Amino acid sequence: MRITTIGIAGGSGSGKTTLCHNIVAELGPDVVLLFQHDAYYHDLTDMPIPDPARINYDHPDSLETSLCAEHLRVLRGGGSIEQPVYDFSTHRRTAERRKLEARPVILVEGILVLAEAQLREAMDLRVFVDADADVRILRRVERDICERGRSIASVRDQYYNTVRPSYEQFIAPSKMHADLVVPRGGENLLAVESIVAFIRARMAAA
Repeated sequence: MRITTIGIAGGSGSGKTTLCHNIVAELGPDVVLLFQHDAYYHDLTDMPIPDPARINYDHPDSLETSLCAEHLRVLRGGGSIEQPVYDFSTHRRTAERRKLEARPVILVEGILVLAEAQLREAMDLRVFVDADADVRILRRVERDICERGRSIASVRDQYYNTVRPSYEQFIAPSKMHADLVVPRGGENLLAVESIVAFIRARMAAA
């Protein structure tokens, strides 16, 4: 099986996950595997940190990218993995593992996937999802409050202390590695059509 690997990067709240879901909807879950970098945040259980929410989760060091890259290598070789499951409300990995099996298409999604050479080099197409800063922060506020039980004050402080500086230092510069920049976020249907067409052409040529 020839496997096509596509990286989907961009700032938090840019619309990466929406773009991925639209691609899956076009091709089907039997064809596309959504492989998320977010699953590989370090487990902080044994770390003496009084307030884990103060950690910079937008910094490359917050993720176990070496394990992520190894798992991606196995999947690209046609194998299966046991992926960690991260609980964002407790900042811990759970005891659960998610079994993932290879598919003809792997979407590698995460804010830093184009900033990490060991992930970037495994990709057949590199995509950066772009969105204005005000759109990204509003989406992040809604997600963190509704889905992760955060307060507006904690989301605001995290944005100014870590999210915005890390976006400017690591995420925005990774756009230079993109083959395709998608403006207006994941609702850009023309971009979805272009990516799907790329995938279908590679599958037809396999």
